[in-house]
Amino acid sequence: MGRHRLFAAAASAALLSATLVAGSAQAAADKGPEVSEIVVTAQRLDAALQTIEPSLGATAFAMSQSFVTNLPGGANTQLNQVILQAPGVTQDGFGQLHVRGDHANLQYRLNNVILPEGLAVFGQTLSPRLASNIELITGALPAQYGLRTAGIINITTKSGFKTGGEASIYGGGHGVISPSLEYGTTVGANSAFVSASYTDTDVGIESPDGSARPVHDHSQQGQVFGFFDHIIDDSSRLSLILGTSLQTFEIPNTPGLHPDLGLTVRGQTDDLSDGLNERQREGTSYAIATYLKTTDQFTAQASLFARYSTLSFRPDGLGDLLFAGIAQDARKQDGAAGLQAEGVYNLSDAHTLRGGVVVQGDRATSKTSSQVLGLDANGDQIGDTPLTIADQARRTSWTYSVFLQDEWKLADSLTLNYGLRYDALSSFRKEDQLSPRVNLVWTPADGATLHVGYARYFTPPPYELVASETVAKFVGTTAEAPGSANTTPYSERTHYFDIGAQQKFGGVTLGVDAYYKQIKHMLDEGQFGAPIILTPFNYDQGYVKGVELTAAYERGAFSTYANLAASKAQGKDIISSEFNFDPADLAYIAGHYIYVDHDQTYTASAGASYRWGGTRLSGDVLYGSGLRKDGAVPNGGKLDPYTQVNLSVSHGFEDGALKGVSVRADLINAFDEKYLIRDGSGVGVGAPQYGPRRGMFVGLTKAF
Repeated sequence: MGRHRLFAAAASAALLSATLVAGSAQAAADKGPEVSEIVVTAQRLDAALQTIEPSLGATAFAMSQSFVTNLPGGANTQLNQVILQAPGVTQDGFGQLHVRGDHANLQYRLNNVILPEGLAVFGQTLSPRLASNIELITGALPAQYGLRTAGIINITTKSGFKTGGEASIYGGGHGVISPSLEYGTTVGANSAFVSASYTDTDVGIESPDGSARPVHDHSQQGQVFGFFDHIIDDSSRLSLILGTSLQTFEIPNTPGLHPDLGLTVRGQTDDLSDGLNERQREGTSYAIATYLKTTDQFTAQASLFARYSTLSFRPDGLGDLLFAGIAQDARKQDGAAGLQAEGVYNLSDAHTLRGGVVVQGDRATSKTSSQVLGLDANGDQIGDTPLTIADQARRTSWTYSVFLQDEWKLADSLTLNYGLRYDALSSFRKEDQLSPRVNLVWTPADGATLHVGYARYFTPPPYELVASETVAKFVGTTAEAPGSANTTPYSERTHYFDIGAQQKFGGVTLGVDAYYKQIKHMLDEGQFGAPIILTPFNYDQGYVKGVELTAAYERGAFSTYANLAASKAQGKDIISSEFNFDPADLAYIAGHYIYVDHDQTYTASAGASYRWGGTRLSGDVLYGSGLRKDGAVPNGGKLDPYTQVNLSVSHGFEDGALKGVSVRADLINAFDEKYLIRDGSGVGVGAPQYGPRRGMFVGLTKAF
């Protein structure tokens, strides 16, 4: 009942905020000219903000609000599913994304301000319904981007400069029911946008057996978001972002299984997998306060950001012991806060200087209580009464970053963007790096752009996920690790090379981009043990290489896009978190390059939309050649390729009694292709996971 009350309280807070803002809007109803002036000022300040952090030389793929609306599912689609439509993005289990062969290494930003990482594994902290634009920035990144560099996901939030909102209800297959509300308004020099959504579903995590309604897979997910803005004068503004999310998940079961470890727990030797009752709960709250100041030559922005997240795993006491030899109650908390200050100075017509500093502190707490069984020297069970092993850790981490770069216009058609970035880490390890960045951009003709770039990257391991268990405590028990070495993960260090071109003509845009990454201490993550918590580890050496092709066309009511990516990612010699791995695998990998488990050779996405009056027809498709699985060597095989097709039809009523009402119907996995994302084998891979089965969903929205 507690989580229901929390969801209700969060939704009520958003509704109350919307009601208060709506009531204030009426007081400003006759102030059209003043509101218009404020809107123009806000647009000018937005444009000034964009000059601080342009992605010059990098590769950017933008997904506007209309792009999201055209997708089957629209704003009801989870954020990770939206990003899968970008080039070079591969899907994985637990909702994970891989961009250009990296395991994770993604940085999320709201209005160009860093949102620190949290502990969420399954849940999506952010919803597409809060976004007016979603941009994925990859490639040889300019110096303002660091620490997480596989991809920058920058979300431009909706504002209150267009008064109005909408309420919707969406649901259908897989037991999904999802109400939502959003509202925005402007009152004098103030504006606000709030949104709230709640989802109840019987498929919270990917199915482990391919069934459309897995056993024990119910989930409840709630999200609340608010953006508040105050225009101080023509040259400055204050803004505040507040958000929270809470998700509860049942861990799905593969039915019909019996324990095969031969263990006895309090006289019981058997249990049916259908009745296992593992659960995971994830929560994240965040806040960002920002001050922007602009003049004719100088623009600066300073932001304070904070995030607090929790994760807890509750085991099935008897079943986990019989099936896995350990029943572990795990609780993690992580809080982060920091300062991001950046600015741009127009030195001359040829030189634009940019610089900034980011400081972030992170405090993590981990507590586990594990039920295990004792073993003698021969590996035979000692008694059938479980032993309790408690373990806990508290750590603090600090990162410091500073950058300076110059955008040098060599000629009207030729720009050199070069700079230096310095990052320092004081955490499980003390590490630092000075990273040069350089991009050359040439526009030889209208619509044509060529770029070539180099970037040195420094990527710390995800601090909040670094394993804290004391390995020695579990020696002589059913949870004893395969090995004893537990080297602390290292920061990844990368040389990144990128070259690409884009051509626009008429309504057509074509692009090609190739990249190569040479990596020292290559980071990866694996799911080890019972709790669904990922643990980082390093390969001593690694590389990733690939190419992406993109195409888009838009004319009148018709738009379409297509992306194709080819990639190869390999690593050699695991040198951290070694206790998690089979000694034979470690020995082989020490002397051989292997494919990383998230490598996928070919990935493609495409979509199209056509609007006829108030009716819109749309569809998209995802293709993957298959992630890795074990073969003759670790990660030596690959899963079968798959193609998922999604279709949608919607209609908006533009006049009459139903004006402002829109309806939609979505068919996800229209041809009900049953495909594996993971088969449970591979280095650091847990249970099997299947893609979604066919589901029919309908939605009703009322604008007001």
